[in-house]
Amino acid sequence: MAQHLDLEEQEQLDQLKHFWKQYGNLVTWALIAVLGTYAGWNFYHYWQNNQAAQAAVLYDEVERVARGGDVAKLDRVLGDMKDKYAKTTYAQQATLLAAGVYFDAGKTDEAKAALTWVADTASDEGYKAVARLRLAGVLAHTKAFEDAIKLLTGSFPPSFAPLVSDRRGDVLMAMGKKKEAQAEYELAYKNFEESSDYRRLVEIKLNSLGVDPRMEPLPPSVEVKK
Repeated sequence: MAQHLDLEEQEQLDQLKHFWKQYGNLVTWALIAVLGTYAGWNFYHYWQNNQAAQAAVLYDEVERVARGGDVAKLDRVLGDMKDKYAKTTYAQQATLLAAGVYFDAGKTDEAKAALTWVADTASDEGYKAVARLRLAGVLAHTKAFEDAIKLLTGSFPPSFAPLVSDRRGDVLMAMGKKKEAQAEYELAYKNFEESSDYRRLVEIKLNSLGVDPRMEPLPPSVEVKK
């Protein structure tokens, strides 16, 4: 009986040796590939988290410099962030913040460049949309009205639709096209939620044009009694 078991074990061992001889290299390389992928995945997440942590520290510095209004220093800190952490959301946030500082300082070219960078490179569609809305405002400020309108006719996330209409209204008002501006404001008012502060702002703009958006228009068949 013991000899029978020994023979079975020997046969299994021979089969295992034959299998390993035929497929051993393939199995080894498959294991190496799996382990390599796992290690690479862990390293990527470690690198991502490390990048985000360092970018957060530098963003705090950008925010501090922005509050101080030192434009020259802001250029240096922002440039450093974009060089090292351009793909992080912190870089996009910092550049949007810097654009406002540039604009307030009268440096419209720098503001346009910063907003264009976010609009072109941001991975988040929300940041892209915000950058394009603000850029349209800067373009209108410099009287580049047609460029602003063109920018606002592009594709935006659906949630930004009322903001886009409102900004188009602003640009059209600056162009002296009150009727077209009114139509955009009315569209924005309709699409904003009732509780939105922006809706109240649009209402004020419509009031300045002699329009009360809260009044329901009368049906065509109803005549107003004098």
